[in-house]
Amino acid sequence: MIESTLKSERLRINEIFHSLQGEADAVGYPTVFVRLTGCPLRCRYCDTEYAFHAGDWMEIDAILEKVRGYGTQHVCVTGGEPLAQPNCLKLLERLCDHGFQVSLETSGALDIASVDARVSRVVDVKTPGSHEAARNRIENFQLLTSHDQLKFVICSRDDYDWSKAFMREHGLPEQCRVLFSPSYEEVSPTALAEWILADHLPVRFQLQLHKILWGDTPGK
Repeated sequence: MIESTLKSERLRINEIFHSLQGEADAVGYPTVFVRLTGCPLRCRYCDTEYAFHAGDWMEIDAILEKVRGYGTQHVCVTGGEPLAQPNCLKLLERLCDHGFQVSLETSGALDIASVDARVSRVVDVKTPGSHEAARNRIENFQLLTSHDQLKFVICSRDDYDWSKAFMREHGLPEQCRVLFSPSYEEVSPTALAEWILADHLPVRFQLQLHKILWGDTPGK
């Protein structure tokens, strides 16, 4: 029974590190990132393929202890796809119980209904350029609130036009904050900014701060 209980409190962790949040509303804040192993998607532009398989099992108590050691209030649980591990929900709850400001970065392909309401959910909308647009879980949209964010990674002008139509079709700006981000080294940030301005889109333009500071360096 003890062995079973311990296993039920474990997660496979790819890495835990301290950096600046590079995206979404908490951009620029010192943040502890808890990257979980595994992802059912294979987005063309993925920059964390190293998290698909590599990782060590850790008990939630050990994760919490390591997170506390960084002395930072902001915690981001990411992947891979963190919700692919059922115990991610328990980890999010425990982090909130310990007073952390918690965000979850998720692909949008899995159900977010059971995520603790105290967590800021940063949900991807997969564009055609990702090659995973068929995996968007439309049912998630009605669950979003002003506490959450939707992120479109734009890979081309076609992606931008698709995203603009998709956003309007589903009334997404009325649900939560919407972020448009240029795919790193694929779309000019200036071009995307000008498209948004020309179309008067009710979205927030964002760049990946960590890419500007450290490029593609893992764990940053």
